[in-house]
Amino acid sequence: MTDKDNAHFTTTRQPPNLRSGLADTLMAQIESGDLKPGQRLPTEQAIMAATGVSRTIVREALATLRAKGLITTHQGLGAFVSNDPNPRSFSIIPNDLQSIDEVLRVLELRIGVEYEAAGLAALRRTPEDIDRMQDRLDALDKALEKGGYGAQEDYAFHRSILVATQNSYYSRLFDTFGDIMVPRQWARLDKMTAFERKRHAARMRREHHAIFAAIRDGNEAAARRAIRSHLSKSAARFEELRDATNLC
Repeated sequence: MTDKDNAHFTTTRQPPNLRSGLADTLMAQIESGDLKPGQRLPTEQAIMAATGVSRTIVREALATLRAKGLITTHQGLGAFVSNDPNPRSFSIIPNDLQSIDEVLRVLELRIGVEYEAAGLAALRRTPEDIDRMQDRLDALDKALEKGGYGAQEDYAFHRSILVATQNSYYSRLFDTFGDIMVPRQWARLDKMTAFERKRHAARMRREHHAIFAAIRDGNEAAARRAIRSHLSKSAARFEELRDATNLC
């Protein structure tokens, strides 16, 4: 291993999420061309020595890059930058959501996409779309009433809005991500009291019903307001959780 290889890692930050920090550093170097197509990455041991992170963190970071198509690995030879490292498609994988800040970034993306989608759905929804949204909403209500996270049901309801736009690119975009767009691992329901869980469920039902009612009634402006309010409030709750965690 040369000094030049080690230089790639000497300035890696040590954030609370070390895996994400290392992966972000490597991705930035690949995208900038500092790590060139076909170039062999330093060994796990070299990265560990240069950054002070554990072998597990290194392997998780490399797994993230491999999932994004930025590197390839060859048995006995190590990891190499892909010959065509520019990603052909955008994706969010579970390992991307390892901190509340990352969840907040996904919510920003969702606000941009779903704000427009809700307005289009209100203008274009069909009777079949309304029935589908009602079914998904009923399923979400039942999941919340049972005290669960309702992540899959939540995802299905939001996807039904995208389907109602009559523009398949919206639903296809969500299908790329799957239900990780609803980051249930950060909801922390297990930390809530029974009263807090009940209040949380009531708030979720109220916000989702407002979105549905606006789209059902064909009120474009109200649909946009309702979806933005729902996702913005979700972001605010995650910010409160992040700040409370940082104070502990």
